[in-house]
Parts: sequence; structure tokens; C-alpha cells
Amino acid sequence: MAFFNNPNVNRVEQGAKKTLGGFKAFILRGNVVDLAVGIMIGAAFSGVVNALVNDIITPLIPAGSGSLGTFQQTAPFTHKPIMYGAFIQAVISFLILAFVIYFFVVLPVNALIARYKPKQNEAAPTTRDCPYCFSSVNIMATRCAYCTSPLPPPQQAQPAPAPQRT
Repeated sequence: MAFFNNPNVNRVEQGAKKTLGGFKAFILRGNVVDLAVGIMIGAAFSGVVNALVNDIITPLIPAGSGSLGTFQQTAPFTHKPIMYGAFIQAVISFLILAFVIYFFVVLPVNALIARYKPKQNEAAPTTRDCPYCFSSVNIMATRCAYCTSPLPPPQQAQPAPAPQRT
């Protein structure tokens, strides 16, 4: 049992506990669970879209003999099939998924963020132009760094008058 009293073993054990504790905290955060749910729903939706493309859209596209899904040619040197039809089906599935995700997820989320995001006031200017040489200088400068002309004091923002009650 001298093995368990070894300080190197104790140090490794403490490191493992620390690492596993961090992993446990990572897994139990809400956004990881949300991500897992989103991936599962996305995979299920992808299956539905693939079935739509393979079973409904592809048979409607004329492709020589047979359907688009079985359309293929043989490569001249390797004599292996090049499956154009399967590739076209994958492209159609991708485009439908991208369309749905953009119009039903991205645009509504962006609209919600824009609606509830606090409006930021315009940032106060940090520079002003020299009236003599038209160079940009710091707003608090008393002399122009380029032409050394004395500058008028910076204009202070006047508070807006209070609205009158009627």
C-alpha cells in the first residue's frame, strides 16, 4: 500500500479531481444542454428535409433514364461511378435547410435582438479639426500639433432644455 502514499500519485489524483470538476461544471451549464437539444432537433429536421428532397422533389426532376437520385456516369479511367444525382440531392437539401434556418431562425432572432438591445448613444468625438490647417487634433488640445496655432477652447455640449408642460 506504499503506492497510494506516494506524493506523485496524490498530485495526479488532485489534478484529475480538478479537471473532472471543471468538466462537470461545463456540462451542467445551461448553454451546453441547449446546444445538445438544438443539435438533436437539427438532425431530426435534416432527416425530414432529406426525405422531402429524395421522395418528393427529386422524382419530379427529369434525369434521362430513371430519377435524379440514380443518375450517374462511369469515370473513364477508374470505371467507378460518379453519382451526380446524389450530389444534386445533397445540394438541394442544403439549400432548403439554409433557407429555413435563415428565414425562420436567423432573421427572427436578429429582429428580437435589435428590438430589445439598448440603444447606444453616439460616442462623443475625440478629435476636432484645426481651423487653420484642417488637421485632426485631440479635442482637448490647446495648440495644433501640425501648425502650432493656438486653438479655441473645445465647445462643451449644452444640455437640452427641459420640455415645457402645457
